[in-house]
Amino acid sequence: MSEKAEKPLHEYVLRRVLLRSMANLLCYYSPFFSHTFYGKDKKASSTKAFGIPDIEDGPFELFVGWLYSRALRYPDSENDIGPLLDLYLLSTRFEMEALGADVVETVRAWYHNNETYPGLRRVQYIYSNTDEDNPMREMMVGAVARYLTLSERIPPHWDKALRKNGQLAVDIIRSIQEWHLEGRSVPDARDVSLERGRAEGKVGFSAVMDGESNMSHAASQEEVDSEVHVENGQNGSAE
Repeated sequence: MSEKAEKPLHEYVLRRVLLRSMANLLCYYSPFFSHTFYGKDKKASSTKAFGIPDIEDGPFELFVGWLYSRALRYPDSENDIGPLLDLYLLSTRFEMEALGADVVETVRAWYHNNETYPGLRRVQYIYSNTDEDNPMREMMVGAVARYLTLSERIPPHWDKALRKNGQLAVDIIRSIQEWHLEGRSVPDARDVSLERGRAEGKVGFSAVMDGESNMSHAASQEEVDSEVHVENGQNGSAE
């Protein structure tokens, strides 16, 4: 991954002035900024140093727009999901629960309205930068659980990722358990009278599918890095 080019000094100055001018809004939505601007004694300080977060232009514009309007621009395409995921990570960093909830809802709505599912690259990015019990992680895992359950075969990149990343596989199983399916709606492998979901005359599990499922057009268009492990800790960018 290439190193990010440093932003010109004037851009940092403008961002600092802009964030200072929005101090009341920032403090209203964020305990992080409330502590930054006012400290534990709740007294404002005009001289207190404030480091400018290294934020890409896209997520920063979304961030400022949300502060003023409490609304997010609906994605035009799957490529717009990347900046939204970066914005979501900012919301966790700055302890802005309302912003985080709005981003999750926007991303969820886009996948639902377009009848598609989060691709592996998106899921890996969120897993690499969030902890357990994270709303965006739970939404994505729930969507992927449905996608894989309804697919006839597992796409190769998902097969490889699930073999390497046990936590993701376990979370998918947990998500399926939360569906609380009735026993009679699930095939019983112990019942010899049932086909148990297999094709006639077939023995063993289905093979990994060749190519991509038509259930996830957006996922099939993305470049998937199946070597990236799903683990906690900062990892790259959603772009």
